[in-house]
Amino acid sequence: MSDDAFPNDVAILGGCGHVGLPLGIAFADRGARVVLYDIDENAVKLVNDATMPFREDGADEKLVAVVNSGLLRATTDEAAVSTAENVVIVVGTPVDEYLNPDPHAIPRAIRETAGSLVDGQLLVLRSTVYPGATALVERLVAELAVKLDVAFCPERIAEGHALKELVTLPQVVAARSERGRNRAAALFSRLTEQIVFLEPEEAELAKLFTNTWRYIKFATANQFFMIANDSGLDFEKIRSALGHDYPRAADLPGAGFAAGPCLFKDTMQLAAYTNNNFALGHAAMLVNEGLPAYIVSRIEQRYALQHMTVAILGMAFKAESDDIRSSLSYKLRRLLTVRARRVLCSDPYVRNDPRLVPLDDAVAAADLIIVATPHKQYAGLKPTVPVVDVWNVLDHGVRV
Repeated sequence: MSDDAFPNDVAILGGCGHVGLPLGIAFADRGARVVLYDIDENAVKLVNDATMPFREDGADEKLVAVVNSGLLRATTDEAAVSTAENVVIVVGTPVDEYLNPDPHAIPRAIRETAGSLVDGQLLVLRSTVYPGATALVERLVAELAVKLDVAFCPERIAEGHALKELVTLPQVVAARSERGRNRAAALFSRLTEQIVFLEPEEAELAKLFTNTWRYIKFATANQFFMIANDSGLDFEKIRSALGHDYPRAADLPGAGFAAGPCLFKDTMQLAAYTNNNFALGHAAMLVNEGLPAYIVSRIEQRYALQHMTVAILGMAFKAESDDIRSSLSYKLRRLLTVRARRVLCSDPYVRNDPRLVPLDDAVAAADLIIVATPHKQYAGLKPTVPVVDVWNVLDHGVRV
């Protein structure tokens, strides 16, 4: 794909993060020459040393291979962006403390790197964007003294399974022009034969709908859990029974913390897009974000929390992950800190929280254990104190 004008095939802005790095590894694994531009000096050094900055299934071995082959490198030098035919931006749309999206985050990133964009490049927006962001970028590009094609090709991977899903799931490609659409399709055809074409506005909503749908499903399960639990019944026993050889209920998830950097944020983006007329999304937010408080309230009804040491097992936002972004385990810890005598937290994967203690120490000191993240290693625990296990990791039911 590369020629003399573009010695690299792909440059990824924000390339050492959870979206950009797996994508870069996947492209390099398929023979593309990839440069990752990132302002995080520590992450750049780790990648160039062929060390993953975070957990991602199958990534450690592949990173070593593509770095050693010279197909992938990371840099803090913005000028590297000009060396690639395809520039992928993985900067998303953040939501502020008032739940308002910032649609200017991506245009701001483009303006900051405009000096490194050159004629003939394809500019690909990869992360979730607020509806209309692609059109906003198109207008911005038109004002620049550089000729670029623009496409929106949203990532659709589940964190931790990116390298598998990037080459097995269909890739959505959206561009205003036929040339931009064809170039984006050619780029992502390096990963998969399945390309789904949409218009940019359709693709923007498709991405938001996907994450919001998952968030609403989790809220439904959590609301069902609360209804059953308030009646003294085990939601997991009911869920298992109603889904037994009954396909119309097979997709009902179990209860648990619906967290992470995307689902809540994207639901609030969709709410803002509808002028806050998205009652279903707001209701889902209240249920999911309220689950830690519900659990603490139920515990207080049964135990004298003020005299107890509580161990929270799992601080990452999902199982077998080291990512704590938007993890509701931390909300649970804040709530318990003012109610319990002492709170101890443990996680086998999280490394950037000095307040965590080893699992054995947390279990040994606990008067009550809460399984907050369903890491597989917790399934073998045989605690002698009460356990709150909404995920049913211990297979003893989920009643609180």
